[in-house]
Parts: sequence; structure tokens; C-alpha cells
Amino acid sequence: MKANNQAETGLGALGNLRRLTYFVSVVETGSFTAAAERLGITKAVVSQQVARLEREFRTSLLVRTTRKVQPTEVGQAFYLRCALILREAEHAFDDLAETSSEPSGMLRLTAPFDYGVGVVVPAIAAFTQRYPACKVDAILSDQTLDIMSGNIELAIRVGWLAETSLQARKIGTFRQLLVASPRMARESARVNHPEDLASLPFIANTALREHLRWSFSLDGGERHTVNVHASIFLDATLAVREAVFQGAGLSVLPDYAVAEDVAAGRLIHVLPQWHLPSGGIHAVFPAARFRPAKVRAFVDLLADREQQRQAATDLPA
Repeated sequence: MKANNQAETGLGALGNLRRLTYFVSVVETGSFTAAAERLGITKAVVSQQVARLEREFRTSLLVRTTRKVQPTEVGQAFYLRCALILREAEHAFDDLAETSSEPSGMLRLTAPFDYGVGVVVPAIAAFTQRYPACKVDAILSDQTLDIMSGNIELAIRVGWLAETSLQARKIGTFRQLLVASPRMARESARVNHPEDLASLPFIANTALREHLRWSFSLDGGERHTVNVHASIFLDATLAVREAVFQGAGLSVLPDYAVAEDVAAGRLIHVLPQWHLPSGGIHAVFPAARFRPAKVRAFVDLLADREQQRQAATDLPA
């Protein structure tokens, strides 16, 4: 009698990983349409299966509006348990995949938006072409996502690592360059020393912790720290680059975002004899006893491409 009640209420469906996957995808993407696209199935299938889940358990798991789908309080608690179950299931499959040298499965990663668009996305394209059994679900965001609480297997961090509890592999470095448009560079030709920047319009990248204070150094060891006066404040590297293109002021940008423009003369490297602190590019992993083949393969590929990028952007000092 108990078994029949379980069948009627759907308790036996807790073993259906596919249905849990539908529900988790809706919560993580915020819509049935996006979940269907992530899973490669129709929206109707996702909607029907989640509705059946709610009907069988006689509870509302999601709040549906015209703009977004969000979990109820019960739905959020259920989501956290489901996400944990799915991660454990993926780890079980990853254990099996370790017996094969060929990477396969879905790789979920995150990277900063600017570095992601310029470097990581081309690497993703090359990765999926090299390993057709792999798929990639990437979150490009300038917010530092907590990879321990989500379903993310790999994070690319650009800058200076703050996390100490995570495993990391340094795959490259980047230089910071003071740049201006050709017209702005001509107008500011009197700039011969970092202290001269105080009188010039500057575009601040507020995504950086220190966006108005910059430390310059010479090879001989001389150092100068200057406070710039920004006329424009923007919260994204690519937006700052566009403002520099438009001649609105000078700014400091990473070489991976401007090296090609400097080489082509679209931007000018100002005070090239003075150096700004270099940053690191790291692949960061959740603490785990092993890394799936797909993660190792992607990091190796990205590291190789990063070395090629750095060799190709060897700008004059």
C-alpha cells in the first residue's frame, strides 16, 4: 500500500535525474525558454515536467511572471538539494569518464566578461571543435561568482587572487597599459611623467578596486604613485575602451583588451617607458580529489593559447 502511495504522489520520481535537471535548469536560467535551450529540448517538455512535479507533490515550486521565473521558498530549498544530487551524479559519471582519455560531457565555467569575450570564447570554440563530445556552458560576468556554492567546475580569474581555499593554476600574465586615442595623445603630448596625468581627463574603470590611484615604475627602480581625476566612471573594461576610442580621456587597460589596437595605431601607448603592475591569469577549481578530463583539457588548451597571445602581443616596453 505504501509503494502505491509513493507512485501516486510521485515520490518514486525523485530518482528521475532528468526531471531534476529540468527543474534545476529553470531555476538557474530564470526561464523555461532558456532552460530548454541549455538542455537542447523543447520548452513544452520542460514546462510539462516541472508542472507535473508540482502537481504530484501538491506544492508550488516556482513563481512565474512575464519577466522571470523564480523559486518559491519551498522551491529554493528543493533546488539546493537537487543541485547537490546532480553534482554528485555528474561526479559519478566523471569517475567513469576518467577511464577514457577522451574528454566528454558538459563543462561549466565562468570568466570575466572582457577576457571571456576576447580570449575564453575563442578557446571554447576551438575546444568544442577538438572535442565534439564536449559541450560548454559559460557565464561571462565581471562579478566574482562563488564556485563552491554553484554548479561551476572552472573559473578563470584575471588579476590578483583573493581566494585562499581554492585550487588554482597560473596560466598566464597580462600587462596594464596607459592608453589614449591618437587625437588625445597628440593633445597630451606634454605628458612626460606620471605626475603629468593629474591635469588630464581620465576614464575610470569602477570594476577595479583602485581605479583612481596608479603606481608607475621604471626599470631602474624609480617609482611614482599618482592620483588621477576621472571625468567618466564606467563599470566595464570594454566600455572604458570604447570611451578611450572616442577621445574622452586616457585610461589604464589590460593588454589583452588593447594590444591589437595599439599595434594597429588605433590607440597609443602613453608613457611606454613606465610600467604598471602586471596581473596574473589563473584557472581556479573547487577543491576536489580529481579534475575531470574535460576540465584538464580545456585548461591546457587555454594555457597554450594564452602563451601564444602573450608572444603575439610583445609590445615595446
